[in-house]
Amino acid sequence: MKTSVIGYPRIGSLRELKFAEEAYFRNEISETELRQTAGTLRRAHWQSQKDALIDYIPCNDFSFYDTVLDTAVLFNVIPARYKALGLSVLDTYFSMARGYQGSNGDVRALAMKKWFNTNYHYIVPEIDDDTTIQLTGTKPLDDYLEARKAGINAKVVITGAYTFLKLARYTGQYSAEHYAGDLINAYIELIGKCSGAGVSWIQFDEPFLVHDMNDADIKLFSRIYDSILANKQNCNILLQTYFGDIRDIYSKAVTMPFDGIGIDFAEGRQSLSLVEKYGFPSDKLLFAGLVNGKNIWKNHYAVTLDTLTLLKKLTGDNNNIVLGTSCSLQHVPYTLANESILGHEYTSHFAFAVEKLDELRELKVLADLDSYNDIPEYAANCELFANGRNCGNEAVAKRLTEVTDNEYTRLPKRAERLKIQKDTFRLPVLPTTTIGSFPQTKAVKANRSAYKKGRISKEEYVAFNRSKIAECVRLQEDIGLDVLVHGEYERNDMVEYFGECLNGFLFTEKAWVQSYGTRCVKPPVIWGDISREKPMTVDWSVYAQSLTCKPMKGMLTGPVTILNWSFPREDISLKDSTMQIALAIRDEVLDLEANGIRIIQIDEAALREKLPLRKSDWYDDYLDWAIPAFRLVHSGVKPDTQIHTHMCYSEFTDIIPAIEAMDADVITFEASRSDLQILDALKADNFQTEVGPGVYDIHSPRIPSVEEIKAAVNKMLTKIDSDKLWINPDCGLKTRGEYETKASLINLVEAARQLRNELK
Repeated sequence: MKTSVIGYPRIGSLRELKFAEEAYFRNEISETELRQTAGTLRRAHWQSQKDALIDYIPCNDFSFYDTVLDTAVLFNVIPARYKALGLSVLDTYFSMARGYQGSNGDVRALAMKKWFNTNYHYIVPEIDDDTTIQLTGTKPLDDYLEARKAGINAKVVITGAYTFLKLARYTGQYSAEHYAGDLINAYIELIGKCSGAGVSWIQFDEPFLVHDMNDADIKLFSRIYDSILANKQNCNILLQTYFGDIRDIYSKAVTMPFDGIGIDFAEGRQSLSLVEKYGFPSDKLLFAGLVNGKNIWKNHYAVTLDTLTLLKKLTGDNNNIVLGTSCSLQHVPYTLANESILGHEYTSHFAFAVEKLDELRELKVLADLDSYNDIPEYAANCELFANGRNCGNEAVAKRLTEVTDNEYTRLPKRAERLKIQKDTFRLPVLPTTTIGSFPQTKAVKANRSAYKKGRISKEEYVAFNRSKIAECVRLQEDIGLDVLVHGEYERNDMVEYFGECLNGFLFTEKAWVQSYGTRCVKPPVIWGDISREKPMTVDWSVYAQSLTCKPMKGMLTGPVTILNWSFPREDISLKDSTMQIALAIRDEVLDLEANGIRIIQIDEAALREKLPLRKSDWYDDYLDWAIPAFRLVHSGVKPDTQIHTHMCYSEFTDIIPAIEAMDADVITFEASRSDLQILDALKADNFQTEVGPGVYDIHSPRIPSVEEIKAAVNKMLTKIDSDKLWINPDCGLKTRGEYETKASLINLVEAARQLRNELK
């Protein structure tokens, strides 16, 4: 049996790409040096897969920022404002991803959204009426030729035309169908060049096929691939899907002249039944995604081999199945080799990207054997799963059973609470605040690292953080913000911090995963039942409140986000795991309130992230427990305690009623980078919660002007009443520099001041 990998982590074993790019942004290394680092990483990644005997090794899955952005640049989908900067090709690319502010001009970055149901973010292509789609780049061929020179006959990977058109944002009068013809021609030209260069396989990534598809969608997909497949020349074409099943297009796709179809059997709940119902043609290769590319748990060989046996029977051919990953391995950490603290009793259950290559190699051998029960690798895997894990907690399970229906409902109702809160806080119209974190300087990180490594005492660690909190409070008061935060200097990450304070979590040393661009996260692992032993944030918030007469927000991460930004268990349901976390965070909320913190923000940045991709699955499989979990967290507070939440970088317009049902008092959204598109949905749904759509993008290294912020707020005021509108950045400020943070917030407060005067 042959094996395939859909994509591989590109950041490197120890985040080498991140550090090289950041050095380039600081003008510390040249473009040549950056490209040399990238080449070294690509060749190392290919060699790792070759050593694991992977048969279909991807190329062009490497990116300096995002592969969707790579595809946009490849086909000349570059808005004129970026071309007008007159920068190099690479710097133009980065200006689209990060924005640009300098002598050549001032432009904001393109919109950034979550990649389907993951915590990775992609850059949204922007197509206007003047866009001329055509093949203008050579990156896929360059990567292929580089791989071939290194002794790898790689498959070329590229975002598929259907998914590209569905992900793009159209700013003019035309829609996807208008641009399909030019895009098809560009893809055909690319295929021709690939064929001429000797490329054997091209993998078209089409994850958008796992969404609900209507007749128009199916027509668009058919139009695209009828043309592409008629012009594939000497290339084999692989239709690669992932993140679910393709129930709406499966019966048609298997009749089309694809040479291979990649199907996700990990998240695709109907994938196996589709093969049973419609069969799979013997003249194609079935790339079976059975090694999960999104979790860190070891593959259960017995289950995988049983599925392969069934697929062989269903297809009637032992030679047309390729064992592969369910999606790109970029969603898991690079390797367990960098982990030295966690004991074998834990790591024996894990498989990161390198270890998943080992799993593919072992399964490849086992799948071709008539009998494998006595093979050592199989026996060891069976023993691992037979022994299980000791991770339960009877007290946690008992508490869950004792939760009553009343604990999911906060009283009095929101309208009455808002009146009470207006009288309690007496904030000005258009109150200003931030989302929570302030810049994490080298000194802040060094203090935390020194404490963790035992180089300084707890007293020294606390004293330093208190000094930073005092500095942060003074800064906010000087700037004139209305509701303050303590800066979160004690926190490495908004999820990891809480995981470290709760029972049931495990933590890695260097298990980094790319979130976007150079931003990497180190998700904790939910190993067992979750509980809280003592307060986690109270001391920091109470100290910060003691320094000011202005309201101080207590800052927490919500249960759904903690779950979604961790590697979850697979032995209990996501619902039960989330409810365990909700009870722990509920305890923290009540402790904050009891200690005088009357504004509490419970971030649910990742609420949308795990929403099923098909609308028919939204409620029964997710929202019917995710929303109650949030309500459980805050339902016990008093009417004059104000509950905030924050959400970012996802499509929220179609779940506005569910967000309203969270019953928060104030909700802040990421909105600046998507040109405030959420405003129409809020107005259409008569959204009653007070809202703070972000007025500027904190993920770009630029300072918004007062006029820019006022323009954004004035746009908001056409859709939202002034007495329900908050003024804030679109996300936390930990990744920004101190100078740009201060300058941006000064402009934000000044814009609010001017607008208040204009509203009088």
